[in-house]
Amino acid sequence: MTRLDRIVTRGGDGGLTRLADGRQVAKDDARIDAIGSVDELNSHLGVLLAEDLPTDVRELLLRIQNDLFDLGGALALPERAQFPQAHLAQLDAAIEQYNADLPPLKEFILPGGSRAAALCHVARSVARRAERAFATLARSETLPPNGLPYLNRLSDLLFVLCRVLNRAAGKDETLWRRD
Repeated sequence: MTRLDRIVTRGGDGGLTRLADGRQVAKDDARIDAIGSVDELNSHLGVLLAEDLPTDVRELLLRIQNDLFDLGGALALPERAQFPQAHLAQLDAAIEQYNADLPPLKEFILPGGSRAAALCHVARSVARRAERAFATLARSETLPPNGLPYLNRLSDLLFVLCRVLNRAAGKDETLWRRD
């Protein structure tokens, strides 16, 4: 089955775009902003996946990319928006699993360390932006109820994975120092 038969449609040249249900909205509509933020997050995870990562982290991130694609689809189909609770439960389980082996934090951590951890920090901050865009849209429209908690939990998981990736690379975390 072909889902995209044409990439260039010129339909958006006038500042409008179509949702998956066919409805036209402005390109700067809050829904398009949320969809774009989720898409950008997915792209940052793709860049992170270009790095040498532990197999379990790679598999987790690939699953998350699929979840994010599902979330973008739910945003693009407002009348049939669904996003399974199971996606959120998987994030909760992953946070618990990966955080269990990490030492407790005594100070804030600055983004950095290994290249993979630094890229994960970028993805974490984009996840926070996607969460803000989703929250903005949720004030005026009905959205999948698990979407906002998913993005919130995903940024938490990405923070934990930053620490995991630095540890796997033998890099120390860069701690914030009070002056």
